[in-house]
Amino acid sequence: MPNPKRRHSKSRRDKRRTHYKAVPHTASVCPNCGSPKLAHAVCFECGYYNGRKILQVS
Repeated sequence: MPNPKRRHSKSRRDKRRTHYKAVPHTASVCPNCGSPKLAHAVCFECGYYNGRKILQVS
């Protein structure tokens, strides 16, 4: 396999990595209680998911 003859600079390495960035999770609103929640996840405030009670929240 081919290997580089010379070392690439840190600048060149970092230019390649510019698109590797952290993206915040998308929050949606719970249709049952209106609190923010993660998409495709149970709401931790009311315990509902897809219109059904999944968790017992006290």
